[in-house]
Amino acid sequence: MATEHGDDRDLGRSLKLLWGDRTRPPRGRPPGLSLDRIVAAAVEVADELALKEGIEALSMRRVATHLGVGTMTLYRYVPGKSELLDLMLDRVIEASGDDEPECADDEPERADDGLGWREILLADARGHWRLCLDHPWYPFVDQSRPLLGPNSLRGLDQLLGQLRRFGTDDRTLMMMVGVQYDYVNGVARSHINELRAVARTGVSSEEFWQEQGPTLESALNSGAFPTMASLDDKTFDFSYEQLFEFGLARIHDGFAPVLDAPA
Repeated sequence: MATEHGDDRDLGRSLKLLWGDRTRPPRGRPPGLSLDRIVAAAVEVADELALKEGIEALSMRRVATHLGVGTMTLYRYVPGKSELLDLMLDRVIEASGDDEPECADDEPERADDGLGWREILLADARGHWRLCLDHPWYPFVDQSRPLLGPNSLRGLDQLLGQLRRFGTDDRTLMMMVGVQYDYVNGVARSHINELRAVARTGVSSEEFWQEQGPTLESALNSGAFPTMASLDDKTFDFSYEQLFEFGLARIHDGFAPVLDAPA
């Protein structure tokens, strides 16, 4: 469940920080400190905490310690953790697009207009998957009321622009993007929760299931669970990456009657 985001955040301040001029630092700033540097440090701290303590453990104090400044210094730049999270979310979205193909200076950014809709959605989903695994705190931030910063809005603008040429109305496209986004987040959370369990306990997934082996074998041999007892030996032999790709393909199969229809 995604839980970390304060409802007490100052939306006006977050929007101003996301869209405003970051080149004008507040008075009395320490040499070398900037809002961008604070956000970058917060992402680094969150990445370090994600598997063992979770995003809940991120604090202004820990970010300040990472930067080697006093905690109160950070409040000259950002009101608090909730607003800082808004900036962090938009920053990692920017970083996740760094490996995308670049366009020539005289070409529009949408250089992949020759791709089919499956390829476009697949690339977007895989990019989101990598983002979640690179920053394991990301899918645990409650984005039920997201603030669209420059990077998130740019990414959405490009994705919808690529999909529009398939003739489907904007509302339907937006619902499809939402379904895919929630699916990727959900599978990523399950995968990361397993990684967090290993990090917290020191017990691998293999060791965890081996511990249950004798009890489960006895239960299956009792005859009370005939279907489970008759399952193929490879029934559970798949990774989260395989599960992710399988489910994504089925979702896209469901989109096909709409996106493959004549415009």
